Amino acid sequence: MSKNDTRYKILIAAADIVQTDGILDLTLEAAAEKAGVSKGGLLYHFPSKDALIEGMVEFLMKNYAESIKMGAEQDLSQTGKWTRAFIKETFLQSTSNRSMDAGLMAAAAINPNLLKPVQDAYEEWQNHIEHDGLDPILATVLRLAVDGLWFSEIFGLAPLEDNRRKLVLERLIQLTQDNEE
Repeated sequence: MSKNDTRYKILIAAADIVQTDGILDLTLEAAAEKAGVSKGGLLYHFPSKDALIEGMVEFLMKNYAESIKMGAEQDLSQTGKWTRAFIKETFLQSTSNRSMDAGLMAAAAINPNLLKPVQDAYEEWQNHIEHDGLDPILATVLRLAVDGLWFSEIFGLAPLEDNRRKLVLERLIQLTQDNEE
C-alpha cells in the first residue's frame, strides 16, 4: 500500500483522529474529511466504522508480523531468534508507528472482536518464542517486558528517555544471548 493510495490515506487520517481528538471522535465523516476524500470514496474502501477499524488493525499487524518474521529469518543465531526479532520490532513499532497503534486502541474501545488478528498473531509468536531454544519462561518474561514498554509509551505512562530506552533494548537482547553455548 503506497502513501498515495486512497485506502492508506484514509487509514492514516483515521489514526490521526484517534491520536489527536480521541476514539469517540472517529466517525466515517471525520475520516473522509481528514483524508480529503468523499464519504462515498471512504465507503468504497470501508463500508462501516468497524470495517475502518478492522483495516487499521490489519494494516498494523500485517507490517508488524512481516517484520518479525523477516527479523527471525535473518538472525544468524538459531537460539533466541524469534524472541530477538519480537523485541527489536516491538521497540521499533513503539516509536515509528504510533499513529497506527490507534487502531488497536479503537478496536479495544469500540469492538474488541476486531482484536482477533492481534490475538492470533500473539498466540503464534508466543509459540515461536517458547520453542526458540531459550528457557521458555525467560523468553516469555522478555516478551512481556517489551510489550509493557510498548504499552507504557502508547499511554504515556512514564515513557523512557532515548538513552535509557536504548540501554533497555540492549539488555533485553543480551538476555536472549546469555544462554547461548
